[in-house]
Amino acid sequence: MFIVSTSLSNTKSERENTMGMASLNILSPFSMSTCLFNYNNTHYYNTNYTHNLYNYNNAKPKPLPNHHLSLLSNLFSTTKSNPSPKFSPISSHLSKSGIVTCSWMQDNSMHQIQNASAGNSCSCSAFPTKAAQVSSVQDLFEFICSGPLLGKLSLSRERIADSIDKWIAYNSYLCRLFQLNELYLTVPQKARFYHYYIPVFIWCEDQISKHMSEFKDGEDIAPLVIGFSAPQGCGKTTLVFALDYLFKKTGRKSATISIDDFYLTAEGQAKLREANPGNALLELRGNAGSHDLQLSVETLKALSKLTKEGLKMKLPRYDKSAYNGKGDRADPSTWPEVEGPLTVVLFEGWMLGFKPLPMEDVKAVDPQLEMVNKNLEAYYHAWYKFIKTWIVIKIKDPSCVYEWRLQAEIAMRENGKPGMSDEEVKDFVSRYLPAYNAYLPTLYSEGPSGSDPEHLLLIEIDDGRNPF
Repeated sequence: MFIVSTSLSNTKSERENTMGMASLNILSPFSMSTCLFNYNNTHYYNTNYTHNLYNYNNAKPKPLPNHHLSLLSNLFSTTKSNPSPKFSPISSHLSKSGIVTCSWMQDNSMHQIQNASAGNSCSCSAFPTKAAQVSSVQDLFEFICSGPLLGKLSLSRERIADSIDKWIAYNSYLCRLFQLNELYLTVPQKARFYHYYIPVFIWCEDQISKHMSEFKDGEDIAPLVIGFSAPQGCGKTTLVFALDYLFKKTGRKSATISIDDFYLTAEGQAKLREANPGNALLELRGNAGSHDLQLSVETLKALSKLTKEGLKMKLPRYDKSAYNGKGDRADPSTWPEVEGPLTVVLFEGWMLGFKPLPMEDVKAVDPQLEMVNKNLEAYYHAWYKFIKTWIVIKIKDPSCVYEWRLQAEIAMRENGKPGMSDEEVKDFVSRYLPAYNAYLPTLYSEGPSGSDPEHLLLIEIDDGRNPF
């Protein structure tokens, strides 16, 4: 049997300790697990197990034994009506206004969250209206092992079995971040966490371990810079958002930056436009040449020195909603502060990793790319040389960027932020497509400039932003 009990705290100290938690006690003849859940910006913790899930004394792997595993909630189950973990279209983005909108969350009382790195909080959750379905951890284990990335990440069934409790804890953290109820995760939501975010997080942890092993005892360990390259709107910012949260919840200090944070000021953009009359690719922010490379070098160097307690710095931020969507650098008073010792820096961008190509190749795509290609030559020393590990998200067709960008701008407008009209979005994206068509094939076939195949993860996604 299982008992569900809820309690609401009235005093400040009670709220700080229990924060209005709902607790689920699942009892079986073999073990007892306690799950503490969060319903309204409150604290909760993950499931604890009283039994091992794998026989550590036997080198030969065994299946997870059903007879002593705790019964858990629907987040571990597949039902007769939906026996296989099939993907459905999943979309997510985080605008620079700080709003995340993810359609894969909307079937679970969740509609939008605020960017925690900007100092805002999560919102929009609801109590469940139906009983939770319950099944065993064996079901969860099989669900995890059906994920499309495991072979690429060298995550064996044995390793997953060894660390199943960590997978469950990571899922709990993500449910808290996105304000989802663990008892009522849909299959797309479980797939997003267990087939995408958590496996990538584990791969990043492995990369951090390798990075730290390169330093001698007592030596200051510079943070590992992980570069995320992916076209606009495909979910890279939300992925980084989730990874950053997982790092913090597991005791690592991390920082997030975007190439967008290094765009020229509105005044600098105007000067770039005047210096390149008639070149639509440099009329607005976006392409190589529209970034303050000196600011980016200074920022990345400063981050690499945050190796001790007490060292702090502010991270530049960009306001895309300024000037009716044309953008401007955010006021420095709003920049978030990070403190050392940093373990990892997550650096993301739509054109991160692009390499200069022979001029005749880029001119064949679009003659206006000639100046962009020349500008790109300076980006290795400004950005890429700082990045030791890469995650590249590969899309099938750059044309889907328009739809994804349109979704982002609509979300900004619906949340009261100034955003571009549909026609402006079409015009805006058209200024990026030549670069996508020119540079993505080489990025996908050769990897970013200076990248090491041992430290490069290529993730292919479909039109619904699902890895496959």
